[in-house]
Amino acid sequence: MDTALKLKKLLSELESLKPDTFGKDFLLTWEQDFDTLKSVMLIAESLQCLHRLRKPFKIFDSGLAISIFRDNSTRTRFSFASAVNALGLGLSELDEIKSQIAHGETVRETANMISFLTEVIGIRDDMYPGEGHTYMLEVANAVTDGYREAVLAQRPAIVNLQCDLDHPTQSLSDLLKLKDYFGSWEALKGKKLAMSWAYSPSYGKPLSVPQGVINLMTRLGMEVCLAYPDSYDLLPETISRAKTFAQESGGSFSIVHDMKEAFAMADVVYPKSWAPMAVMQERTKLLKAKNTIGLKDLEQHCLAENARHKDWECTEDMMRLTRNGNALYEHCLPADISGVSCAQGEVAGSVFDRYRLHTYQEAGFKPFVIAAMIFASKVQNPLSTIKGFI
Repeated sequence: MDTALKLKKLLSELESLKPDTFGKDFLLTWEQDFDTLKSVMLIAESLQCLHRLRKPFKIFDSGLAISIFRDNSTRTRFSFASAVNALGLGLSELDEIKSQIAHGETVRETANMISFLTEVIGIRDDMYPGEGHTYMLEVANAVTDGYREAVLAQRPAIVNLQCDLDHPTQSLSDLLKLKDYFGSWEALKGKKLAMSWAYSPSYGKPLSVPQGVINLMTRLGMEVCLAYPDSYDLLPETISRAKTFAQESGGSFSIVHDMKEAFAMADVVYPKSWAPMAVMQERTKLLKAKNTIGLKDLEQHCLAENARHKDWECTEDMMRLTRNGNALYEHCLPADISGVSCAQGEVAGSVFDRYRLHTYQEAGFKPFVIAAMIFASKVQNPLSTIKGFI
């Protein structure tokens, strides 16, 4: 479709929605009603169209965006940087080692000190169950208090760039790729998505991607099948919520312990490694206790356990089990690619190469999703503002 025509259609859809997003943070997808999620995605697609038409969408004349990355990142880090730059903000990364946090500065104090001219704070804190989302709420409460007491002239919006529970910028990007691939959100109803654990030669990968995927795609009426070996379970509350969303949407949610069963007649496959919930909880305790010997022992145990499931790989044979042998492969990247980035991993080299550009397009939605989250929080009437850019 012509980009200008697509933009016109997107704005027409956006006009029918009345989300309550102004002044709000974006932390968990399941906290948002689906009209709000739709509006954020429509804004994201609209901003992407403006970018393709070489039309700027700057909404700030000055101000900072602060990023706090407590884990490594490529796509999300650069997506946040490009998003805030496009909106007119300068970027500053909070380095906790170089800040006074290393000397005991509290979260409440730090949050206010970095926020005097700040419009948005993006946070990635995804490694430890019970920690990341809690930290984001602590920052949010601190800047709310600072704004209420007139310490801050404006309250920065808080955007979840991945926590222990959810990875909303990723799952919304995943969904936008599905919408683009299948033609519409409505076309996803009844489609089978296999969210499957896959073997990795590393351990300690967060649970937030599979948790985010099952809690978002079940809201579209999809048939979501979660697959993992025994003991690689997710947080119980995220499983319970996915079941509820599936019932409400007329879709389905199931759990199996066989990758082949999950892939059978799937329209979409998402093979991705994660660490068992119990392992992540034990890892958190050992880190807090600074038990380096215990951490090494845990790592060796987990790598040995992973190695028992090397057959959990997205191979050509696995793909032949999918609908017409042609399911869409999704991944948050970087994938552990057998024979490329590792000897054996999540996906065969030939499978990844065939879908490589699809995964790049999937990742390409993320800067616009992040920009849209900020846009929706900071602009009272996103529709009229976007129309003013055309």
